[in-house]
Amino acid sequence: MRADTEKAKELLFSGKYTCVLCKGERVYSSSQRGVAPLLSWLNFEEDLRGFCAADKVVGKAAAFLYVLLGTAEVYADIVSDPAVETLRKFGIPCFYGEKVKAVRNRTDTGFCPMETSVLDIEEPEAALDAILKKLEELRNGN
Repeated sequence: MRADTEKAKELLFSGKYTCVLCKGERVYSSSQRGVAPLLSWLNFEEDLRGFCAADKVVGKAAAFLYVLLGTAEVYADIVSDPAVETLRKFGIPCFYGEKVKAVRNRTDTGFCPMETSVLDIEEPEAALDAILKKLEELRNGN
């Protein structure tokens, strides 16, 4: 594991963060849940390619967003099998605390809607479209 990933992991567990990006002295962190921090970082002014990430939960949707961000390496406390496959497919090393079949939703009544929305998708841009569409549906109560 890279030093930047170790640093991100240490910050993830020492703070009240859900997600941390590190590259040298530059650190970005978020306490937002789900894919929200990754979507906001995609619209960031700064190029975040080459940053290493530590995240509480990484499903396939988050994995695609890390691909789009150009992340160098990812540590996930909990990661899904499809997320590991996606990260590896795009050449991003992935380390984790626990690997699960699929990410569960927040109420533990089924699978995460973000993970489900990209399950049959293989390309990052198509995944981003599906994620944004699913978020809109959820906002509208569908």
